[in-house]
Amino acid sequence: MPKTIAITGASGLVGKALQEALKARGDQVIRFRRGQATAADERPWSPGERLDPSVLDGIDAVIHLAGEPISQRWTDAAKERILASREGGTRSIAEAVAGAAHKPTLVSASAVGIYGADRPDRVDESSAPGEDFLAQVCLAWESATEPAKVAGARVVNVRLGVVLATEGGALSQMLPPFKLGMGGRVGDGEQAFPWVHIDDAVKVFLLALDEPGLEGPVNVVAPEEVKNAGFTKALGEALGRWTLVPVPALGVKLIFGEMGEKLLLKGQNVRPGVLEARGFEFGFPQLKGALAELVG
Repeated sequence: MPKTIAITGASGLVGKALQEALKARGDQVIRFRRGQATAADERPWSPGERLDPSVLDGIDAVIHLAGEPISQRWTDAAKERILASREGGTRSIAEAVAGAAHKPTLVSASAVGIYGADRPDRVDESSAPGEDFLAQVCLAWESATEPAKVAGARVVNVRLGVVLATEGGALSQMLPPFKLGMGGRVGDGEQAFPWVHIDDAVKVFLLALDEPGLEGPVNVVAPEEVKNAGFTKALGEALGRWTLVPVPALGVKLIFGEMGEKLLLKGQNVRPGVLEARGFEFGFPQLKGALAELVG
Protein backbone atom coordinates (compact mmCIF):
# COMPACT_ATOMS: atom_id res chain seq x y z
CA MET A 1 0.00 0.00 0.00
CA PRO A 2 1.47 3.40 -0.99
CA LYS A 3 2.68 5.60 1.86
CA THR A 4 3.16 9.30 2.41
CA ILE A 5 6.77 10.02 3.37
CA ALA A 6 8.12 13.36 4.54
CA ILE A 7 11.81 14.14 3.96
CA THR A 8 14.15 16.80 5.34
CA GLY A 9 17.33 17.38 3.37
CA ALA A 10 15.55 16.21 0.23
CA SER A 11 17.88 18.18 -2.03
CA GLY A 12 21.00 16.32 -0.88
CA LEU A 13 22.67 13.31 -2.46
CA VAL A 14 20.76 10.67 -0.50
CA GLY A 15 17.58 12.73 -0.42
CA LYS A 16 17.36 12.98 -4.20
CA ALA A 17 17.99 9.27 -4.68
CA LEU A 18 15.38 8.42 -2.04
CA GLN A 19 12.77 10.62 -3.65
CA GLU A 20 13.22 8.81 -6.95
CA ALA A 21 12.99 5.39 -5.29
CA LEU A 22 9.91 6.29 -3.24
CA LYS A 23 8.05 7.78 -6.19
CA ALA A 24 9.00 4.80 -8.37
CA ARG A 25 7.21 2.46 -5.98
CA GLY A 26 4.13 4.68 -5.74
CA ASP A 27 4.72 6.56 -2.49
CA GLN A 28 3.90 10.23 -2.09
CA VAL A 29 6.84 12.42 -1.04
CA ILE A 30 6.46 15.57 1.06
CA ARG A 31 9.56 17.75 1.24
CA PHE A 32 10.31 19.89 4.27
CA ARG A 33 12.11 23.07 3.28
CA ARG A 34 13.35 26.16 5.04
CA GLY A 35 11.17 29.22 4.65
CA GLN A 36 7.83 29.21 2.91
CA ALA A 37 6.47 26.23 1.01
CA THR A 38 6.19 27.00 -2.69
CA ALA A 39 4.54 23.81 -3.94
CA ALA A 40 1.78 21.44 -2.88
CA ASP A 41 4.31 18.75 -1.94
CA GLU A 42 6.31 21.02 0.38
CA ARG A 43 6.03 21.95 4.05
CA PRO A 44 7.80 24.86 5.83
CA TRP A 45 10.40 23.99 8.48
CA SER A 46 12.97 25.96 10.45
CA PRO A 47 15.60 23.67 12.02
CA GLY A 48 15.87 24.20 15.74
CA GLU A 49 12.47 25.87 16.03
CA ARG A 50 9.27 24.21 17.15
CA LEU A 51 7.46 22.32 14.40
CA ASP A 52 3.69 22.14 14.80
CA PRO A 53 2.78 18.43 15.06
CA SER A 54 -0.27 19.03 12.86
CA VAL A 55 2.15 19.43 9.93
CA LEU A 56 2.61 15.67 10.17
CA ASP A 57 -1.08 14.87 9.75
CA GLY A 58 -1.40 12.17 7.10
CA ILE A 59 2.34 11.40 7.17
CA ASP A 60 3.29 7.73 7.58
CA ALA A 61 7.01 8.29 8.14
CA VAL A 62 9.61 11.03 8.32
CA ILE A 63 13.11 10.61 6.89
CA HIS A 64 15.38 13.18 8.51
CA LEU A 65 18.55 13.92 6.52
CA ALA A 66 19.13 17.66 6.97
CA GLY A 67 22.22 19.06 8.66
CA GLU A 68 25.19 21.39 8.28
CA PRO A 69 27.87 19.80 6.05
CA ILE A 70 30.55 17.93 7.98
CA SER A 71 33.17 18.26 5.23
CA GLN A 72 34.39 21.78 5.96
CA ARG A 73 37.22 23.22 8.01
CA TRP A 74 36.23 22.81 11.66
CA THR A 75 36.52 26.32 13.02
CA ASP A 76 34.84 26.98 16.35
CA ALA A 77 31.94 28.60 14.51
CA ALA A 78 31.63 25.67 12.10
CA LYS A 79 31.60 23.20 15.00
CA GLU A 80 28.77 25.15 16.63
CA ARG A 81 26.76 25.08 13.38
CA ILE A 82 27.37 21.38 12.83
CA LEU A 83 26.29 20.43 16.33
CA ALA A 84 23.34 22.83 16.52
CA SER A 85 21.95 21.81 13.13
CA ARG A 86 21.93 18.13 14.03
CA GLU A 87 20.88 18.33 17.64
CA GLY A 88 18.36 21.16 17.32
CA GLY A 89 17.01 20.18 13.91
CA THR A 90 16.56 16.55 14.90
CA ARG A 91 14.90 17.44 18.19
CA SER A 92 12.36 19.68 16.46
CA ILE A 93 11.39 16.80 14.17
CA ALA A 94 11.33 14.26 17.02
CA GLU A 95 9.15 16.47 19.21
CA ALA A 96 6.70 17.00 16.35
CA VAL A 97 6.55 13.21 15.84
CA ALA A 98 5.96 12.79 19.58
CA GLY A 99 3.10 15.29 19.52
CA ALA A 100 1.39 13.98 16.39
CA ALA A 101 -2.01 12.34 16.80
CA HIS A 102 -0.84 9.43 14.64
CA LYS A 103 2.87 8.99 15.33
CA PRO A 104 4.82 8.42 12.13
CA THR A 105 7.95 6.30 11.96
CA LEU A 106 11.11 8.41 12.25
CA VAL A 107 14.13 7.34 10.20
CA SER A 108 16.93 9.69 11.18
CA ALA A 109 20.35 9.85 9.58
CA SER A 110 23.49 9.48 11.65
CA ALA A 111 27.05 8.45 10.78
CA VAL A 112 29.66 5.81 11.55
CA GLY A 113 31.70 8.65 12.99
CA ILE A 114 29.89 7.83 16.22
CA TYR A 115 32.51 5.10 16.86
CA GLY A 116 35.36 7.62 16.94
CA ALA A 117 37.81 8.82 14.33
CA ASP A 118 40.31 5.98 14.64
CA ARG A 119 38.72 2.53 15.01
CA PRO A 120 40.90 0.03 13.10
CA ASP A 121 39.38 -2.94 14.94
CA ARG A 122 36.03 -4.18 13.67
CA VAL A 123 33.06 -2.45 15.34
CA ASP A 124 29.31 -2.93 15.08
CA GLU A 125 26.15 -1.41 16.54
CA SER A 126 26.94 -2.82 20.00
CA SER A 127 30.36 -1.12 20.15
CA ALA A 128 31.05 1.83 22.44
CA PRO A 129 31.03 5.32 20.91
CA GLY A 130 34.14 7.43 20.54
CA GLU A 131 35.04 10.62 22.36
CA ASP A 132 36.17 13.03 19.62
CA PHE A 133 34.14 15.89 18.16
CA LEU A 134 32.34 13.97 15.43
CA ALA A 135 31.50 11.10 17.78
CA GLN A 136 29.96 13.57 20.21
CA VAL A 137 27.99 15.19 17.39
CA CYS A 138 26.61 11.81 16.36
CA LEU A 139 25.70 10.97 19.95
CA ALA A 140 23.82 14.25 20.31
CA TRP A 141 22.24 13.67 16.89
CA GLU A 142 20.86 10.28 17.89
CA SER A 143 19.92 11.36 21.42
CA ALA A 144 17.79 14.13 19.93
CA THR A 145 15.40 11.48 18.55
CA GLU A 146 14.57 10.44 22.13
CA PRO A 147 11.29 12.42 22.39
CA ALA A 148 9.84 10.37 19.54
CA LYS A 149 10.99 7.09 21.12
CA VAL A 150 9.54 8.01 24.52
CA ALA A 151 6.24 8.86 22.88
CA GLY A 152 6.06 5.39 21.33
CA ALA A 153 7.13 6.12 17.77
CA ARG A 154 9.39 3.65 15.99
CA VAL A 155 12.80 5.28 15.46
CA VAL A 156 15.65 4.02 13.27
CA ASN A 157 19.06 5.71 13.45
CA VAL A 158 20.78 5.12 10.11
CA ARG A 159 24.56 5.28 10.63
CA LEU A 160 25.91 6.04 7.19
CA GLY A 161 29.40 5.32 5.95
CA VAL A 162 30.88 7.05 2.88
CA VAL A 163 28.09 6.93 0.29
CA LEU A 164 29.56 6.30 -3.17
CA ALA A 165 27.79 8.03 -6.05
CA THR A 166 28.81 10.03 -9.09
CA GLU A 167 26.12 12.67 -8.54
CA GLY A 168 27.76 14.05 -5.41
CA GLY A 169 29.61 13.20 -2.23
CA ALA A 170 33.20 12.07 -1.77
CA LEU A 171 33.52 10.00 -4.95
CA SER A 172 32.43 12.83 -7.23
CA GLN A 173 35.13 15.03 -5.68
CA MET A 174 37.78 12.36 -6.18
CA LEU A 175 37.01 11.64 -9.82
CA PRO A 176 38.57 14.71 -11.53
CA PRO A 177 42.12 14.19 -10.20
CA PHE A 178 41.90 10.40 -10.51
CA LYS A 179 40.78 10.67 -14.15
CA LEU A 180 43.88 12.76 -14.79
CA GLY A 181 46.11 10.13 -13.20
CA MET A 182 46.77 12.41 -10.25
CA GLY A 183 45.06 10.30 -7.60
CA GLY A 184 46.71 8.49 -4.74
CA ARG A 185 46.35 7.26 -1.21
CA VAL A 186 45.77 9.74 1.62
CA GLY A 187 48.52 9.66 4.24
CA ASP A 188 49.81 6.12 4.74
CA GLY A 189 46.59 4.66 3.31
CA GLU A 190 46.15 2.33 6.27
CA GLN A 191 43.01 4.02 7.62
CA ALA A 192 39.76 2.09 7.31
CA PHE A 193 37.34 3.27 4.63
CA PRO A 194 33.71 2.37 5.48
CA TRP A 195 31.76 2.71 2.24
CA VAL A 196 28.38 1.89 0.71
CA HIS A 197 26.97 2.16 -2.81
CA ILE A 198 24.19 4.76 -3.08
CA ASP A 199 21.72 2.10 -4.26
CA ASP A 200 22.32 -0.02 -1.16
CA ALA A 201 22.00 3.03 1.09
CA VAL A 202 18.60 3.74 -0.45
CA LYS A 203 17.58 0.09 0.01
CA VAL A 204 18.34 0.34 3.72
CA PHE A 205 16.22 3.46 4.10
CA LEU A 206 13.34 1.67 2.37
CA LEU A 207 13.84 -1.31 4.68
CA ALA A 208 13.72 1.03 7.67
CA LEU A 209 10.42 2.42 6.43
CA ASP A 210 8.83 -0.95 5.72
CA GLU A 211 10.10 -3.29 8.44
CA PRO A 212 8.09 -2.75 11.66
CA GLY A 213 10.54 -4.76 13.74
CA LEU A 214 13.55 -2.66 12.81
CA GLU A 215 14.54 0.12 15.21
CA GLY A 216 17.58 1.66 16.86
CA PRO A 217 21.02 2.03 15.24
CA VAL A 218 21.77 0.44 11.86
CA ASN A 219 25.22 0.60 10.27
CA VAL A 220 24.89 1.32 6.56
CA VAL A 221 28.20 0.13 5.16
CA ALA A 222 29.17 -2.65 2.78
CA PRO A 223 30.37 -5.88 4.44
CA GLU A 224 33.77 -5.78 2.72
CA GLU A 225 36.63 -4.35 4.80
CA VAL A 226 38.56 -1.73 2.82
CA LYS A 227 41.43 0.61 3.66
CA ASN A 228 42.13 3.91 1.95
CA ALA A 229 45.01 2.41 -0.04
CA GLY A 230 42.75 -0.41 -1.24
CA PHE A 231 40.06 2.05 -2.25
CA THR A 232 42.63 4.13 -4.12
CA LYS A 233 43.91 1.11 -6.02
CA ALA A 234 40.38 -0.07 -6.90
CA LEU A 235 39.31 3.35 -8.14
CA GLY A 236 42.43 3.67 -10.28
CA GLU A 237 41.79 0.25 -11.81
CA ALA A 238 38.14 1.09 -12.50
CA LEU A 239 39.22 4.24 -14.33
CA GLY A 240 42.26 2.68 -15.99
CA ARG A 241 44.57 5.26 -14.42
CA TRP A 242 47.73 5.29 -12.32
CA THR A 243 47.40 6.14 -8.63
CA LEU A 244 50.97 7.16 -7.82
CA VAL A 245 50.44 10.63 -6.35
CA PRO A 246 49.90 10.25 -2.60
CA VAL A 247 48.41 13.05 -0.53
CA PRO A 248 50.83 13.60 2.37
CA ALA A 249 49.43 13.68 5.88
CA LEU A 250 51.06 17.03 6.60
CA GLY A 251 49.37 18.58 3.58
CA VAL A 252 45.98 17.28 4.69
CA LYS A 253 46.45 18.76 8.16
CA LEU A 254 47.62 22.12 6.79
CA ILE A 255 44.77 22.45 4.29
CA PHE A 256 41.86 20.92 6.19
CA GLY A 257 42.93 21.18 9.83
CA GLU A 258 41.19 18.98 12.38
CA MET A 259 38.53 17.89 9.89
CA GLY A 260 41.16 16.48 7.55
CA GLU A 261 43.03 14.77 10.37
CA LYS A 262 39.89 13.05 11.71
CA LEU A 263 37.94 12.36 8.51
CA LEU A 264 40.66 11.80 5.90
CA LEU A 265 43.62 10.42 7.83
CA LYS A 266 41.64 8.15 10.14
CA GLY A 267 38.63 5.87 9.73
CA GLN A 268 36.32 3.28 11.23
CA ASN A 269 36.36 -0.43 10.41
CA VAL A 270 32.61 -0.89 10.59
CA ARG A 271 30.56 -4.07 10.25
CA PRO A 272 26.89 -3.91 9.20
CA GLY A 273 25.89 -6.18 12.06
CA VAL A 274 22.16 -5.50 12.14
CA LEU A 275 21.81 -5.85 8.37
CA GLU A 276 23.82 -9.06 8.27
CA ALA A 277 21.74 -10.54 11.08
CA ARG A 278 18.61 -9.77 9.05
CA GLY A 279 20.01 -11.37 5.92
CA PHE A 280 20.07 -8.09 4.01
CA GLU A 281 21.24 -8.64 0.43
CA PHE A 282 23.66 -5.97 -0.71
CA GLY A 283 23.52 -5.21 -4.39
CA PHE A 284 27.17 -4.20 -4.18
CA PRO A 285 28.90 -6.09 -1.36
CA GLN A 286 32.38 -5.62 -2.87
CA LEU A 287 34.12 -2.39 -3.83
CA LYS A 288 35.33 -3.60 -7.23
CA GLY A 289 31.79 -4.26 -8.40
CA ALA A 290 30.48 -1.02 -6.93
CA LEU A 291 33.09 1.10 -8.70
CA ALA A 292 32.66 -0.80 -11.95
CA GLU A 293 28.96 0.10 -11.91
CA LEU A 294 29.57 3.71 -10.94
CA VAL A 295 32.55 4.72 -13.07
CA GLY A 296 33.53 1.73 -15.21
